[in-house]
Amino acid sequence: MRDRVDTSSGLMLRPWQIEDARTVMTAFADPLMRGQSVEPVETVQDAQRWIAARGEQWATDSAYSFAVVDGGGTGGSGSSSGGLVLGHVRIGPVDRLHATGWVSYWTTATARGRGVASRACHAVARWGFDDAELFRLELGHRVNNPASCRVARGAGFAVEGRQRQKLEYDGVRFDVELHARLATDPEPTSL
Repeated sequence: MRDRVDTSSGLMLRPWQIEDARTVMTAFADPLMRGQSVEPVETVQDAQRWIAARGEQWATDSAYSFAVVDGGGTGGSGSSSGGLVLGHVRIGPVDRLHATGWVSYWTTATARGRGVASRACHAVARWGFDDAELFRLELGHRVNNPASCRVARGAGFAVEGRQRQKLEYDGVRFDVELHARLATDPEPTSL
């Protein structure tokens, strides 16, 4: 299975590296990232543990996480492997019995609104079908998050329904809109 993916859209997906710890810490300091990690990521050591956990999940075939990197080699923060880290995309947990997985992602504050998340989700879906031999990928977002809906649709994930009050943040329950993409679905044309 390839662990690096060069996309036609100028992004590269690669495994997280310990050298990315400061970038991860900075990303999780963003108020919009609150709740995106089960454990707090407030220090470099927290970020190193977060990165190590991503590697352990890959090794056990339970999830596959990628740093989303500007493939142009622009340098800057998080550029230990030829480009600026713009975000994260993951397939996991993976259910091998049914060949399914859950797609999640986040982007850094500087990458938002540039189509990075849609392009990364599209690339990881293609990788999931071709390399990880999955058939169905799911993605969900709070219904009050239209930007995530645009990401899912842009990456070719079709709306399948609503999961009522699935998530809770600060004592408030939120409905989630479920999207899915099958290996047999046509490629999206809007990337």
